[in-house]
Amino acid sequence: MTFRHRHLLGIEPLAPAEITAILDLADSYVDLNRSSVKRGTALEGLTQINMFFEASTRTQASFEIAGKRLGADVMNMAMQASSIKKGETLIDTALTLNAMHPDLLVVRHPHSGAVNLLAEKVNAAVLNAGDGKHEHPTQALLDALTIRRKKGRLHRLTVAICGDIAHSRVARSNILLLGKMENRVRLVGPPTLMPARIHEFGVEVFDNMHAGLEGADVVMMLRLQKERMDGGFIPSEREYYHRFGLDAEKLSYARADAIVMHPGPMNRGVEIDGTIADDINRSVIQEQVEMGVAVRMAAMDLLARNLRAARAPESVLV
Repeated sequence: MTFRHRHLLGIEPLAPAEITAILDLADSYVDLNRSSVKRGTALEGLTQINMFFEASTRTQASFEIAGKRLGADVMNMAMQASSIKKGETLIDTALTLNAMHPDLLVVRHPHSGAVNLLAEKVNAAVLNAGDGKHEHPTQALLDALTIRRKKGRLHRLTVAICGDIAHSRVARSNILLLGKMENRVRLVGPPTLMPARIHEFGVEVFDNMHAGLEGADVVMMLRLQKERMDGGFIPSEREYYHRFGLDAEKLSYARADAIVMHPGPMNRGVEIDGTIADDINRSVIQEQVEMGVAVRMAAMDLLARNLRAARAPESVLV
């Protein structure tokens, strides 16, 4: 299987064949998760530590379930109440963790690049569960798996990513992944929520939902990330919903078989109409949650294989 990385820190370093390898393995874990006995042995004997410096229900629970289903010893560290709050540096935390000999570290951090710094200082395999406005690779991978299973392919699709692009690590990882897999990516949102130099990513940019959704195969809505906003990016939530919230009228411009996605948590009536979010014929939001467990199982399985190979005598893994 084509995947030889020590860590999963972002989509950017991955080749298309490596993305496909993760998704193919995740497909098999979807079947395991739907069976009556949801147990595997890929992580048996390994220790997984989840370090979430930012609160997260969905992602942390998904990683915890994934690790336990593959037989890992899983520990969740409450970083909001940890020694970091007492002044310990991230490097000191890394050295402390190293002394405990964990095998897999799952890290979410509010600062871009913090997870990469940790990966340089520890012997464990590190998985980025979201760092600042940088990347969220497993979210992009689970989105890709959802799209591939629903549309039958992951190439030459038109994907509209709508909303708060500027503050979204989910958007960045999806732009990178979808671009690598030869899709047409459109970004739709107000100019105040578009990053500088966004055209350098090889995407099309729209400030009008009707034009941006025209003929789209996939409509991916994003959460307004108010916690990362330090100014007046939108006039009001009501005005934002009127112009950029997904409702039936705006969705009608997409293809008749277009699917609707959202990484969650959703702000109903702000980014998306509740009726659309709950429409079982269009919305795949619950499928995204299910695919998240399978993708994280696959990612940890592949990293564990490489970890064991690296620890074996005369290993040639780089």
